[in-house]
Amino acid sequence: MQQTGTDYTDISEVVAYDSRMQKLRNIKEEIKNILSCLDIIEGHSILEFGTGTGDFATEAAKHCGKVIAVDVSHVMLDFAKKKAAMQGVKNIEYHHAGFLTYEHRGEPLDAVVSQLALHHLPDFWKMIALRRVFGMLKDGGKLYLRDTVYSFGIEEHSSFFNNQVDKIREIAGEDMANDSVVAIREEYSTFSWIMEDLLKKAGFSIDEVDYNGGFIAVYICTKPRK
Repeated sequence: MQQTGTDYTDISEVVAYDSRMQKLRNIKEEIKNILSCLDIIEGHSILEFGTGTGDFATEAAKHCGKVIAVDVSHVMLDFAKKKAAMQGVKNIEYHHAGFLTYEHRGEPLDAVVSQLALHHLPDFWKMIALRRVFGMLKDGGKLYLRDTVYSFGIEEHSSFFNNQVDKIREIAGEDMANDSVVAIREEYSTFSWIMEDLLKKAGFSIDEVDYNGGFIAVYICTKPRK
């Protein structure tokens, strides 16, 4: 339940989060792609770890039976609830928990989604988290994982990080650049080869991998049918 990096129990950080992210990412297009990758249909159940301000949970709930939105920040969850309420979305359950503390008590899930959250855990606890996610899914269920994962050559780490921070500063401003420095310094982003091995050892089949610029990775995985 302990946060690393930026403090999202601070309401000012939560309010600023959406505007900062929109400068770096096309959130609407990302959500559309995730729902397509997971083949989400009416009646499906989805869990999102690290729901943040609720953009994915709110949109996904319009296309499926139920969304379970999980986050370690009460402030983030309250913000997400208000966003959903403004759009008349009611089929979302909110849980103040994390990868290691959420207890799933319902039917096995059709899909689990996590974006930019798993790197808050050291590698050992990533493994435990992924095994827990695996256990929550039905056979044939899908995991969509988007996270900061390093796939660049280790010998170029100094120039790589400096260049990344400079790009973020140019696109999204000084505050977002400072957040990135904190993330690099304090959070637990791992290597691509480690993440792939963690997913496989957790039991998943990796269907697709996309390494974006040596810094961001997307994994689409399946829990094999027995």
